[in-house]
Amino acid sequence: MKSSLDKALVIILAVILPFILLLGAVRLIMTPQFPKLEYQRPGFPADPYGFSAEERTKWSAYAVNYLVNDADISYLQELRFADGRQLYRVEELSHMEDVKSVVRTALTVWYGLIGAAFALGAWFAVMGSWRTLGKAVRTGAWLSIGLIAFIVVMTAVSFNTLFDRFHRLFFTEGSWLFYQNDTLIRLFPLVFWRDAFLLVGLTVLLAAGLLLWITRGVRRKES
Repeated sequence: MKSSLDKALVIILAVILPFILLLGAVRLIMTPQFPKLEYQRPGFPADPYGFSAEERTKWSAYAVNYLVNDADISYLQELRFADGRQLYRVEELSHMEDVKSVVRTALTVWYGLIGAAFALGAWFAVMGSWRTLGKAVRTGAWLSIGLIAFIVVMTAVSFNTLFDRFHRLFFTEGSWLFYQNDTLIRLFPLVFWRDAFLLVGLTVLLAAGLLLWITRGVRRKES
């Protein structure tokens, strides 16, 4: 009975680990510092409609902070250009509300998965099943690497397709499409999202590699 239970718990922990690492990496870059670094990166395209890197940094900070704070859409709706025009059109504001809803749901899921992982880890620790815990973590780490390998290949082959499929999964058809001179496009062009996907992938790979190294040490200690 215990063996069957352990097998089931190993599968659960191994399956949820890639999502913990992936959502954790997404949350890690969801700060104003990431856009700021992007705008300063050599080769990052300038805004053809006139935003300087400093202006992009200023306005992107509001957008990123909105996604993780408790403010309503007025936080962005009240932003104005120097001539008094609203920074965002109605369609852009609506999309940002949708994005915030997705982010909140994703973070809630992330917190729940972290709690579940800690509970499973505590169970294995209490039962003295360190080798079983190590096996679950290693399997989850390899699954994470496989997931990121797929994302990286898709990014290299056709990032436009990956980006489109991602939006179709979470948002209403067409709600993420904007004019080239809209603020969201000027602040976050497609190359920004390509870099974000790649950085998330690199972060997950590093975390998975660290877990593989740590669990190898545990196995050595038990052998």
